[in-house]
Amino acid sequence: MPKLRTVAVIAGAALLARRALRRRIQVSPLWPMPALEEPVSGRPRSRALRLLVAAREEVAEGVVQLRLEGRDLPRWEPGAHLDLVLPSGLVRQYSLCGDPEDTSSYTVATRLVPDGRGGSREVHEQVREGMELEVRGPRNRFPLVGAESYVFVVGGIGITPVLPMLRALPEDVEWRLVYCGRSRASMPFLEDVEKLGRMGVPPGERSRAWGRVTVIEGLPDLDGLLADVPEGAAVYCCGPEGLMSAVEERFPSVHLERFAPRACGGDAFEVELRRSGRTLTVPADSTVLAAVRAELPDTLYSCEQGFCGTCQQRVLEGEVEHRDELLTDAERADSMLICVSRARGERLVLDM
Repeated sequence: MPKLRTVAVIAGAALLARRALRRRIQVSPLWPMPALEEPVSGRPRSRALRLLVAAREEVAEGVVQLRLEGRDLPRWEPGAHLDLVLPSGLVRQYSLCGDPEDTSSYTVATRLVPDGRGGSREVHEQVREGMELEVRGPRNRFPLVGAESYVFVVGGIGITPVLPMLRALPEDVEWRLVYCGRSRASMPFLEDVEKLGRMGVPPGERSRAWGRVTVIEGLPDLDGLLADVPEGAAVYCCGPEGLMSAVEERFPSVHLERFAPRACGGDAFEVELRRSGRTLTVPADSTVLAAVRAELPDTLYSCEQGFCGTCQQRVLEGEVEHRDELLTDAERADSMLICVSRARGERLVLDM
């Protein structure tokens, strides 16, 4: 009998504990962590999805388009991009160029860069229909803002984020696209954008600059092409770094889409790895990541462009010149992405 009484007491106590725990969790779902009035990070990381490569098509010379299918996919707006995790583990960013209303598939395109860092070659040579790829996103750092008129300057594969923008523009808004490429055959979606340029323009007025697509094979005369941009127009540019820099010189408020970091630039500085007891020199033409991996070759990294967050490290001392496209202001207060960001002074101390 005493044993039965003991068992009953223990069972009753367990029931009361479960009820108390359930009530505590209802008050704070993150218990035993405290319920926060404000989140620590203002921008949560995107969850990963596994999508089927349903179609693979060459849409221009050296340009492959992928249609990735899933179910109830997160919606996106023109200018958004995806992180693709390639079979090797490399992470690369590609702009969405399909229909934002389609929640069953995402469409991206990539140009083969023979002397690049390997991502585009892997897409062209290894990604095939029927494979599954992990994707993260969508995220949008290149949104279409409201404006009285628009000017788009695009180089080659830079058309991918701009194409959904053109489709989304109201019919009564004036816009102009300068589309540059080596040749018409190398320019993806050229027929689509030329058709968009004719829509809504009366036949007798199709010679005017606004509402039309200007195709340039070779180097563009930007001064001539952009001489009549009206005040208040939103200027967008996506393409090779040289083109974006040239447009930015003429229009400092231009909206840019970069999937590669700016040149290293800056001065050389020292980095102390506090836990490892080592002090390194980062040359002006190199990165913290390169210097660290020379000493600690197992240091994790992936995109080398400041997008994926794999190389994020805690900063113990020193001021950081942040060049990434990922961290929130709160995260930048005590950490950095060592693949692109640098010291603003002569020295940084990392918790490595």
